[in-house]
Amino acid sequence: MKTNNIWVVIPACNEEKNIFKVIKKARAFADEVLLVDDGSTDKTASLGEKAGATVLRHIINLGKGASLKTGCDFALKSGARFIVVLDADAQHDPHDIPRFIEKLNKYDIVFSYRKLSRKMPLVLRFGNWIISNIVELLYGIRINDTQCGFRAFSRESYKKIRWNAPDYSMESEMIARAGRQRLKYVQIPIQTIYSDRYKGTTVIDGIKIVLNMIWWKLFNGSNAR
Repeated sequence: MKTNNIWVVIPACNEEKNIFKVIKKARAFADEVLLVDDGSTDKTASLGEKAGATVLRHIINLGKGASLKTGCDFALKSGARFIVVLDADAQHDPHDIPRFIEKLNKYDIVFSYRKLSRKMPLVLRFGNWIISNIVELLYGIRINDTQCGFRAFSRESYKKIRWNAPDYSMESEMIARAGRQRLKYVQIPIQTIYSDRYKGTTVIDGIKIVLNMIWWKLFNGSNAR
């Protein structure tokens, strides 16, 4: 069942294998589905259009953070009341979207966390543990799964958490800004499907994220408000 003013924003790069089914499922729970094609060299954009999404294109690959910001800015200007962001690789189940929207009636932002599973890469579990503790220490906000990209927020909240990071650091920057702004948040558990081709935060990405969080805390406080 659709609810007015719900936009789903999906960043994607070379996801022709999954993007069509992800969009088709998401359309059942949203008024608009927006695909941001981040410099793909395959059929991601054309399949997105075929599935019924509005498609924005980056000519070159700019990163997940840049893609999500492009999409969320567009949704905001188009009158979105609620924005749901999810990944294009079919790890997130669009059937969970109504659970996020229900929580937005009481909270500013909804985070999700992946249930622990042997299928979850060890580097991801360990990295999340480290980053979660650092986020809590620096910003006073406890998030179980800092790198899970399935999230939702109101249009007013997006204006407060709008990030600068063009890469995977945006997920932690969003949390940092939510903490600084003392936004009312909640976390919900989700099931996650892990494919053989793991794409996501690497060890190098994790190190960059930690350094960025320290930098934001020490030197970028005025911009994070």
